Amino acid sequence: MNPTLKPGLKHRFSYKVPENKTVPHLYPEVREFQAMPQVLATGFLVGLLEWTCIQLLEPHLEAGEGSVGIEIDIAHTAATPAGMTVTVEAELIALEGAKARFRVSAHDGIDEISAGEHGRFIVKWDKFNARLNEKRKKIAATAGAR
Repeated sequence: MNPTLKPGLKHRFSYKVPENKTVPHLYPEVREFQAMPQVLATGFLVGLLEWTCIQLLEPHLEAGEGSVGIEIDIAHTAATPAGMTVTVEAELIALEGAKARFRVSAHDGIDEISAGEHGRFIVKWDKFNARLNEKRKKIAATAGAR
């Protein structure tokens, strides 16, 4: 990562919520989700928060680097129907080695819908993918032994 990555950096991102990011679309095979209202699903909200933090990090990473989510501690406090625009704000509040911690919040133009913290770990994709491939080999070996 570049030395430009420092606590205090902020990023804002807006996203118009489509119908396919509402609760019934989170796991379409789950009957209980199908009975719920068409509002932004918490699972998709988490993705928006992560996406905003990824965008904040991206200009400060070197070629071949990226980040993976490792922690999420948020409240989802208000419902947002499809068609509304959610604005997410992220601030890098701590950087300890490769671990980045963010304060995040989201607002739908009427209510604050979320606030909390998110952690990401900065990785070199080649090393990450090599470890992932080793895990896949272990899975395949275990499945073949049965």
